[in-house]
Amino acid sequence: MPITFHYNSLSFIILLIFIITLVIQLLYHWISFSKVAFHKDKSTQKFDNELEPVSIVLCARDAFEYLNKLVPALLSQDYPNFELVIVNDCSDDETEVYLKDMERLDSRIKPVHLKQHLNFFNGKKFPLSMGIKSAQNDLIVLTDYDCMPANNKWLRSVVNCYKRNTEVVIGYSPYVQKKGLLNRLMRFDAVQNALLYLSAALQGRPYMGIGKNLSYRKELFYRNKGFISHYTTTVGDDDLFVSQAATSKNTEVLIDAENPILTTPAGSFRQWMRQRCGRFSTVRHYSALTRMMLSCFYLSQFLFYVSFIVLLCLTPAFVITGGAAFYIPILAFFFLLRFGSQMIIYHKASKNLGEKGLLPGLIAYDFLFAFLSPLFRLMGRMNIGAE
Repeated sequence: MPITFHYNSLSFIILLIFIITLVIQLLYHWISFSKVAFHKDKSTQKFDNELEPVSIVLCARDAFEYLNKLVPALLSQDYPNFELVIVNDCSDDETEVYLKDMERLDSRIKPVHLKQHLNFFNGKKFPLSMGIKSAQNDLIVLTDYDCMPANNKWLRSVVNCYKRNTEVVIGYSPYVQKKGLLNRLMRFDAVQNALLYLSAALQGRPYMGIGKNLSYRKELFYRNKGFISHYTTTVGDDDLFVSQAATSKNTEVLIDAENPILTTPAGSFRQWMRQRCGRFSTVRHYSALTRMMLSCFYLSQFLFYVSFIVLLCLTPAFVITGGAAFYIPILAFFFLLRFGSQMIIYHKASKNLGEKGLLPGLIAYDFLFAFLSPLFRLMGRMNIGAE
């Protein structure tokens, strides 16, 4: 039966948008995200005498309940020579007493007690700077008080990534898996974000890291004058510094599902939303190329779904002679082509990143974030959550 194409300006334009965004999304998945999905760990296992001294640095404010569990877990890391620098950032709870007690029990603990806030440094940039300054070793490994290493091999896995010219190691920190929709949304968002920044780093264009699992050399920190270039920005102690200091030659990527450090998820949708908006507030400080890359992904994701829905509602552009609709099966084929590609990439990437249980709701999560991500980015530009 002959197929004819009936030109309709609106449907034709929407169809072009659908095809273009489909191609862009397929390119992101198969060219960029596949770097994470099919990543093979090339780090070498170092002997104890090859492992240089490390300073684990983290900041804590009113975090006694977290530190009570985290500190013993960090001290039990299977690593020959390290110190634990904890910055007590003006806490009002039992943090100071706890750290002083632990310091007496274990000489590896080096607390730094801050008694007042400084107006010219916002967020945790000043306390983190003080922690790095107080560190005795050149090799700095960063994490947060709400994290927990899954085993005693995490620190080794970070340091094993260092090679002769390495100055930055960018890692991933999966959320603790719990029941509930919010937890699944947070974990999907974390995987999608990781696919963007880890694949960019693997392609030689590092633009961000996360302070929950990040390492760099103290000398690099001072060479780049710390956080001075963005000290007025509340957030960004991790991604903005990586964007400034990391290059294709000095950066390695840590993808290790066996030895992760886990993050405690936000307790409410509102809290998580503010965290995500705060993260998006730093995007305007990225390079023009990075901003274009991120905009292209989020915009194409959004327009792919919008154009697909609109095409289903408009007068068909493709018809079989006689008037029967023909283009819906074609749209369904291309929609499933993208979804199938996404399933393959996310399945492999989730496995590499240590995430489980996200695939059954993948299409629903992806559809939701096609609209949530632009909203978060808009709110980030308005500095909502950046505190």
